[in-house]
Order: sequence, then structure tokens, then C-alpha cells
Amino acid sequence: MSVRKTLFDGEPDWLAHTLSRAGQASAPVTAALPDGAEIRRLDTGILELVPASADDRRLIISAGIHGNETAPIEVLNGLLNELVDGRWQIARRTLLILGNPLSMVAGDRFVDHNMNRLFSGAHAKAPYTGSPEAARAAQLEQACREFVGDADRVSHYDLHTAIRPSLREKFALYPFVEGRKVPQDQCNFLLEAEVHTLLLQHKAGTTFSSFSSSHLGAESFTIELGKVRPFGQNDLLRFKGIENALRRVFRDEPAPTPPDADELTVFEVVHEILNTGDDFQFHVPDDIANFTPYQPGTVIWEDGATQYRVGDVPEAIIFPNRNVPVGQRVGLLVREKA
Repeated sequence: MSVRKTLFDGEPDWLAHTLSRAGQASAPVTAALPDGAEIRRLDTGILELVPASADDRRLIISAGIHGNETAPIEVLNGLLNELVDGRWQIARRTLLILGNPLSMVAGDRFVDHNMNRLFSGAHAKAPYTGSPEAARAAQLEQACREFVGDADRVSHYDLHTAIRPSLREKFALYPFVEGRKVPQDQCNFLLEAEVHTLLLQHKAGTTFSSFSSSHLGAESFTIELGKVRPFGQNDLLRFKGIENALRRVFRDEPAPTPPDADELTVFEVVHEILNTGDDFQFHVPDDIANFTPYQPGTVIWEDGATQYRVGDVPEAIIFPNRNVPVGQRVGLLVREKA
């Protein structure tokens, strides 16, 4: 039986199989490749790639945590097709995840809840329990735990695109872990992927990358790669950087040396904006682009008791969204790290 038939139950590829089985379990199966490597389908949208020989390093690549962010999904599906077709051999033990199949079918960011706020156990809390995203987040946490085991060298790249425009089209977020610094090889990976901006997060969160970083000891990144488009409407030439970088990592080839002038611009969070209640006023337009700078003294938000003004140097807005419940994040103010 062919690898495709074994893994995809008559569907042409992984993406088609995942969409056709959205919301349903898929029985585990294993397909052998000619070089002795294996592809194991663990469940719908979850594959484990096992090289014929490998060390204790582990790699997790996820996309589709938000179902309308389709370009990274198509990139991963294309790379897997190359592997199945024998165009290269896998050399790094890897877990591939398409995160939210139900929302992928719907073409929406999520069905009931934003899945990328449901990790690190948040899926078990009200009002999320019982929702499709809560169940899937719990399943993905368990799959990652079992995959990582006791390995102490783990990388996780969670791939996204955005509805909101950005003055810096491609950027990565590095989850907060006390005392941790970004390794140079990870900086080189981001540059290879044509990601030239890195935001250091200021506290642990409930995103997928924060879970893998805090709970599994992974070097994890949420990577924003451009604009949201429906399936089939992405200009995948704009995603060649991440495609080439991932293919190189899958094959465990040496990373190219970045040009001397090529370096990351690093930002740090200076203020987290929270919805404080009925009197909260957010003075940022709904259509503002990520990384739009605000000059010193600008009032960003206020309520009946508090007002926030930009400090002595310009600060840029990230992820502004006034339509969140009381107590949740409305946005972040960041500035370039000295």
C-alpha cells in the first residue's frame, strides 16, 4: 500500500485528509519510507516524522491554530508532499500539527474560542470547557508531552499570519522564561526565514508557544509571516524564507551564515493594556497597523481613575483589539531594546 493511501485514506494529501476529518478522530497508522524513516499519523492533523536514525533532539512545527491563517498550513502541507514523494529525507524527529481543523473548514479564526489563549491548562477553565478549541488544545498538549518525553533539546515554531497590517510584515515572539536568552542558532533560523523582528515577551502566557516553552523546556517562537488569505489565494513566493528554513531543519543541514549586515531588531514589552471595565477608553484606531509608533506624551488609554501616556521615547502598538472582555489584553506597547 502506498504511503499516501496509508496515511490519507484516499485523500490526495495531509491537508485534504485533515479537512475531510475535521472534528473526527483518525486511527493511528504508520507508513514506512524507502530510507527506513516512518511517518506516523497520530490523529487528525497530527503527524510524527521519525528518521531512520536520529538523536534526542525534537522539533515541533504547528500551523492553523487559527483556522483562517492558511499560508503556513499550505507551506507545511507542501513540504510533507515533498517528503512523501522522496524529494528529500527527514533527519530530525518532528511533530507536525494542523491545530484547529474545524475552524480551517469554516475559514474562520476559531469556532467558539481563540485557541491560542487556551494552553498551559487554560482549556480546563470556564468558560472554555466543553468547546471544540478546549478539547483540541488539551489533545495537542498531551501529544506534545508524549512526543518530547525526556528530551532536553526541543524547538517549537508556531506559524501564523495576521488580519491586521504590520509595519514589520514578518516578526516572531519569544515566550517569557525567567533568565532565558535567545540562542544564536535560533536567531539565525529566524533570519534565514526572512523574519527580521523579534519581540521578547514579558510574562508567561497561555499561547501554544508559551506552553511548550514553559512546560516542555522548548526553544519556542510564535512566528507571524504576513497576511491572512483563504486557501488557494496565498502568494507562496512570499513564504519562501520559512519554507526553505524548515526544509533545511527537517534535513538537519547546517544553517547558512547570515550576512554581516543581517541582524534581528529586538523589541521588548513596556506596557500591557488591559480592559479595566465600563469606563475604559482606548485611543488607538481599530485599523492601526502593528508596530505603529506613538510619540512621547501620547495618551493611549484611560478610565475614570488611570491614564497611560507614552514615556520619554516612542512606543509602538502591537495586537490592538478593543473588543475583548474585561480583564483581558487590549494590546501591547513595545519599544526597541537598547
